[in-house]
Amino acid sequence: MSIQWFPGHMNAARKKAAEAMEKVDMVIEVLDARVPQASCNPMIEQLRVFRQRPCLKILNKSDLADPVATQAWLDRYNRQKDVHAVALSCKKPSDVTKIPALALKIAPHRGTALKPLRIMIMGIPNVGKSTLMNALLKKRVAKVGDEPAVTKMQQRLYLGNNMVLIDTPGMLWPKIEHPTDGLMLAASHAIGSNALIEEEVATFLADVLLTRYAALLSARYGFPTEGIDGVSVVEGVAMRRGFRLKGGDLDLEKAAHTLLQDYRSGALGRVSLETPDSRIALLASYKSEPRLGEPQDAMIESGDD
Repeated sequence: MSIQWFPGHMNAARKKAAEAMEKVDMVIEVLDARVPQASCNPMIEQLRVFRQRPCLKILNKSDLADPVATQAWLDRYNRQKDVHAVALSCKKPSDVTKIPALALKIAPHRGTALKPLRIMIMGIPNVGKSTLMNALLKKRVAKVGDEPAVTKMQQRLYLGNNMVLIDTPGMLWPKIEHPTDGLMLAASHAIGSNALIEEEVATFLADVLLTRYAALLSARYGFPTEGIDGVSVVEGVAMRRGFRLKGGDLDLEKAAHTLLQDYRSGALGRVSLETPDSRIALLASYKSEPRLGEPQDAMIESGDD
């Protein structure tokens, strides 16, 4: 299944972001720490690199991600030009308070009353941008929701006298090149539910979990995982939870939704769906050039984590 989701407001948001990029000093890109590169919008990277703006990549939801995988991603990103990466949770005030100092360090020539630091906050839908904005400003200025694409308009906000924050709507890109990326984004709730079939997404998620986190599946649902596949996992969840349709058939739709919600909420445990090494393997399997925004060494390095 190839998942694509690019509502009309995202195209308008891209045009406005391109105009605003010229007038900012740096970019904060919010990523999902469980799927950092899959949640990295190549359009954002293109705009940023074209304007030569430094970037602070925030791997948000790090409390839900595998810490070993997260550290590997931080190591990778922090070797890239004009990029500084940190992992945190935008829901933790103590984490968010570190961000202004990091931003000033990246753009030390700004940050005064006469020359405030102008920061554009970007990211795909539902990665936590609005939560970050509200935490930075210590008040509710951006609508927060559990559905992607809550923010529809760009807004300009002031963080004291020294910083200006430009919040942008969550943007995906017109064509997701790798089907696996679409599935990872769908599993992580960055794509609207109207664009996917939950049973197929849950089966994909279950296959990844079987490969890397089989023990977490067994601990959560109480069935052995040896010799089974993703479809069997969804069926197992239905049987263990007693999800049945009228007539007695397994309610696989409810089971799929439950598995996805347990992953998204962290009830399964700390899970990452991709690592730098798995990204290299993914790109090699498609036998294509790295997409815009991919580290250019991704096709030739087998891992440095």
